[in-house]
Amino acid sequence: MNLLVTGVAGFIGSNFLYHYLQAHKDSKIIGIDKLTYAGNTANFESLDSESAKRFEFIKADICDAQKMKEIFEAHSIDGVINFAAESHVDRSIHDPQIFLKTNILGTQTLLDTCKAFWFKNGRWDKEKKFLQVSTDEVYGSLGQTGYFYESTPLDPHSPYSASKASADFFVKAYFDTFGMPVNITRCSNNYGPYQFPEKLIPLIINNCLNHKKLPVYGDGKQVRDWLYVTDHCRAIDVVFEKAEPGKIYNIGGHNEKENIYIVKTIIRLVQEKTSDQKINETLIEYVTDRLGHDRRYAISPEKIKKDLDWEPGVMFNEGISKTVEWYLQNQKWTESVISGEYMRFYSINYNKQ
Repeated sequence: MNLLVTGVAGFIGSNFLYHYLQAHKDSKIIGIDKLTYAGNTANFESLDSESAKRFEFIKADICDAQKMKEIFEAHSIDGVINFAAESHVDRSIHDPQIFLKTNILGTQTLLDTCKAFWFKNGRWDKEKKFLQVSTDEVYGSLGQTGYFYESTPLDPHSPYSASKASADFFVKAYFDTFGMPVNITRCSNNYGPYQFPEKLIPLIINNCLNHKKLPVYGDGKQVRDWLYVTDHCRAIDVVFEKAEPGKIYNIGGHNEKENIYIVKTIIRLVQEKTSDQKINETLIEYVTDRLGHDRRYAISPEKIKKDLDWEPGVMFNEGISKTVEWYLQNQKWTESVISGEYMRFYSINYNKQ
C-alpha cells in the first residue's frame, strides 16, 4: 500500500503518521504538506528507524494540480487521506479566502487527480480509496440537548466550517456522480501532542507557563466534545480499511465539557505539575465572544461503533493529563513554532499589543 497523506506535518496528520506506520508494517506513506505556519517537519523527527524507511515527505500544495499528478505518477498511489486544511475558525473570520482555496479547491484538485489515475476503461480500481477528514462544525450548533448524527443537515456558521462543508459536498458528489470510492469522517474537537498553540488547549497551557492572560471567549460556557488524537487516528484507520465506499462516519469522544471547565482544569494541572503558584485562575481574562460562535457541539459515534467496532479509549481526565505532561516535556517544540506570524495574529485576535 502506497498511501498519500496530505497535511502530514500538521497536528492530526503527524499523529496519524506514527499510528499508521506502526499498525501497517507492509505499507508506505508519502506525506505532503505545504508547510504553512502550522506545518512543522519536527513533528515526525521521533519516528523509529523502521518506520522512517517507509515514509517519504514532499513539500507540496494540494492546489497544485501538476504537482499532484507528478506524485501519483512517481509513487503509484493506492489511497489518499486528506488532512490538509486551513482549520482555525478565528483565522477564517479574518481571512476567508485562503480557506476557500485550500479547503475547497485543494480537495477538488485531489479528487480530480484520483479520478484521472484510478478510473480506467469505465471502471474504478476497487482497491483504491479517498478519505476526507472533516469536522463536526459543518453541522452548525446544538441546543442544550441532542447530538449530531450523520443524517443531520449541514448548517455551517463560520467561513471555516462553510469551506469544510463545501469540500464534503464535493467528495459526496464524486461518489454520487462518478462512483468514486470515498468516505467522509467528521470528528469532534481533537487534543493531544503536536497541536499548534493557537488552539484552545495548547494555547492555555503555553500561556500558563508564561504567566500570560488566558483569553476566554464570552462567558466560557460553550460546550465541545473532546477527542484524544490517538483515538481519532484509530478511527480514521478503521474507516479507511473497512468502511463501505460512500459511507460517512461521525467520530466523537463522549467528553462534553464547557470551555471554562477546560481552562480551569489546565490551570490546576499545570500548577500541580510545576508547583508554580503564579499559575492560578486570576490569569483568566474574558474577551469579546467570537463572531458567530456556536454554543454547543455534541456528536454521536454510534454508527462507527455499530458498523466498525470503534469507540474512544481515552477519557478526558486521562487525555488532558497526558496532554499537559507532553507540553511540559516539549517546551522547546512550542517555542520553535511560536513565530512572529503567531504573535502577530494573537495580537490582532485578542486585541493584545
